[in-house]
Amino acid sequence: MDALERIKQQVESNPVVIYMKGTPEAPRCGFSHRASQALAATGLPFAYFNILEDPDIFDNLPRYADWPTFPQIYINSELVGGCDITLELYQSGELQKLMEEAVAKAVSESVDQTEK
Repeated sequence: MDALERIKQQVESNPVVIYMKGTPEAPRCGFSHRASQALAATGLPFAYFNILEDPDIFDNLPRYADWPTFPQIYINSELVGGCDITLELYQSGELQKLMEEAVAKAVSESVDQTEK
């Protein structure tokens, strides 16, 4: 599977995902740190991928959604943006709502699959 297919699979299989430098527990840049902290402050689960550990993802992620910088945050399979946008959404309360909706949708879809 090529890098763009892997990114697509990761984005579509996680209701909220951040591609960042480092991890939420050990970020490797200030932007990644602040963005992951905003996601964590919602109290909701999110996935993360350390782009520094996968050169293919690092090189191809900017092409995936035509967004040149890191971190990149996806909610409901759509690019939300980077650090500044995520912080603005957090401060306005919109990040909480977006993440709640994404997580609820994923749980609902999971239940629907289990019942089939």
